Amino acid sequence: MSIARLATTIAARRGADPSSSWTAKLLAQGPEKAAEKFGEEAVEAIIEAVRGDRARLTAEAADVIYHLLVMCAARDVSLGDIEAELARREGRSGLDEKAARG
Repeated sequence: MSIARLATTIAARRGADPSSSWTAKLLAQGPEKAAEKFGEEAVEAIIEAVRGDRARLTAEAADVIYHLLVMCAARDVSLGDIEAELARREGRSGLDEKAARG
């Protein structure tokens, strides 16, 4: 599944019956719960990155991307919004970008 298709599926689950979909359940619980789940998945990905288990890291990275998109959707931030921000940064040094923010 592409990230764009995943984002579309997440958006379609908004307002769905929480008993019918994990995504709908997360969205119904609010942005704070979605953020909590994202944090949990990010920590799990970090652990697998440190352990060096490629297959587990791949699985956890997929969970991180899914939960990141759910968290963003819970605050009405779309994949298009994220892509626009990445496009804005394109061609600019990451060091320059970081210096401009901080």
